[in-house]
Amino acid sequence: MRRTSFARWPCSIARTMDLLGDQWTLLVLREAFYGVTRFDRFQESLGIARNTLTERLDRLVGAGLLNRVRYQERPARYEYVLTEMGQDFFPALAAIIHWGDRWLGDPSAPPITLWHKDCGRSTHAEVHCAHCQGALTSEHVTMQPAGPG
Repeated sequence: MRRTSFARWPCSIARTMDLLGDQWTLLVLREAFYGVTRFDRFQESLGIARNTLTERLDRLVGAGLLNRVRYQERPARYEYVLTEMGQDFFPALAAIIHWGDRWLGDPSAPPITLWHKDCGRSTHAEVHCAHCQGALTSEHVTMQPAGPG
């Protein structure tokens, strides 16, 4: 079955899901945030087929979330390193982790804990208004059309 592309839809959610919305892409990004950079380590940690991993890495490189950097000449071998755009996705990933821990897992035993380096404490993602620091929840936010979307 052919997949519908949302890449040109005038909607930020649709375009993001077009890029990141399959079951493997977020897991590849998760591994990159864990510090994995080499193809064989991605494959080993995820148990993903080589062709699927190649496709996801190529998609992330093409979109600008990862850089492909040669680390060996013969045979040619590459590392996949998060770009600024890729690193900028971390708050969204942290929010997904928090939501998954709360609603889909055992809250008393999450599979991973986020530690904030600045204060040395365990933490989770919270989304706040950039102006007043109030919580961004569906009760406190309205979505208003702002452009072609």
